[in-house]
Amino acid sequence: MAFAALTDPDKPYTRRCFTSRFLEGRAWLVRRFEAAGLSTHVDEGGNLIGRLEGRDPGAGTILIGSHSDTVPSGGRFDGIAGILTGLEVVRVLREHGMRPRSSIELVDFLSEEPSEYGVSCVGSRAMVRQLQPSMLALKEPGGEALGDAILRMGGDTRKLDTPSRRDIRAFLELHIEQGKVLEATHTDLGIITSIVGIVRLEVIFSGDADHAGTTPVGLRRDTLVAAAATITAVRSEAEGRTGSPYFIATTGVIQCEPNAANVVPSRVRIVIEARSEEPGPLADFVKAIDLASQKAALAANVRRDQFFKLSESRPAACDKRLRGHLVDAATDLGLSTLTMASGAGHDAAFLAHIAPVAMIFVPSRGGRSHCPEEWTGQGQLEAGCAALYQTVCRVDADENIALDITNPQT
Repeated sequence: MAFAALTDPDKPYTRRCFTSRFLEGRAWLVRRFEAAGLSTHVDEGGNLIGRLEGRDPGAGTILIGSHSDTVPSGGRFDGIAGILTGLEVVRVLREHGMRPRSSIELVDFLSEEPSEYGVSCVGSRAMVRQLQPSMLALKEPGGEALGDAILRMGGDTRKLDTPSRRDIRAFLELHIEQGKVLEATHTDLGIITSIVGIVRLEVIFSGDADHAGTTPVGLRRDTLVAAAATITAVRSEAEGRTGSPYFIATTGVIQCEPNAANVVPSRVRIVIEARSEEPGPLADFVKAIDLASQKAALAANVRRDQFFKLSESRPAACDKRLRGHLVDAATDLGLSTLTMASGAGHDAAFLAHIAPVAMIFVPSRGGRSHCPEEWTGQGQLEAGCAALYQTVCRVDADENIALDITNPQT
């Protein structure tokens, strides 16, 4: 609740990345991290990291965390629950005088939520060296490039061409479910099997702005008609792919110019998002919408100026051994569990490229998230935190979790 109070006062709960409010939140976290005995720094990708040194320098690092940025008018638990429960794990270790064999790092990933630059999971992409130069060049409406914004947050993009980290034994992320399944089934914890991959597409149509009262329909070059047909194709593709594997698609952004009731739209920009737990359906969807938008432009006598993949993250499987530790920890605590896929994207999906990952979900009241009504009860957070603590202890003691894994997702 204290962290949630650091919000844009006229739009709770808003703490958008790259803003002064976000930096205010980061300063709050630094104080809490250091009070818990963690040394803090910001890495090259702009991620805030607190570190507790382990007993064995060769034992590697157990990474715990999530993100502190929010969507506009978001909630108090999305992301931050994963950071603060991780902080509680560190506090309990220190209160009991325990120094793990592995080092423990608590991370606040930069810009997990989609930003004004058109890309999400900026910090975790950077950590695994999947933040491409084309992404760093993306600009927000004011003209600042993403690479410059990362520098402003304390990162150093000049170091993003160095090899990625190979010291991470495991990454653990606690998150609110953002759905209704756990609440509906009266289950304490969700154990995540896989995290969806996400593709975001930008499509721009250009035509002519004409008087809406004097230009016959047949002579118009109406870009909104082409956009509408493309949006319908997105819905049709999503409906045709329901079932297994998990697939969903949405058109979430429509920008129409000149956006006047009596003018034929001359330019329309739409942003489309698709999610699936397997890469094949995502690739097929992109091809289908590419073709559908071309046909829509031709039928409406307009140009399709842009069909651009804004961002792409591949689906990620959670590590079976780590999942086993989570289930065992929950069982020992008398907590019920449910295995489930995550329909939301998370930083863990990118960390899976360099280390074994596991995620634990705690219930969301009414399934609400990304809104001020988002809520998870204290007891539910305590249960998730207890399971996270027990899992950290189990992973630290598990010598069969090796470092320098060639392909963690297998």
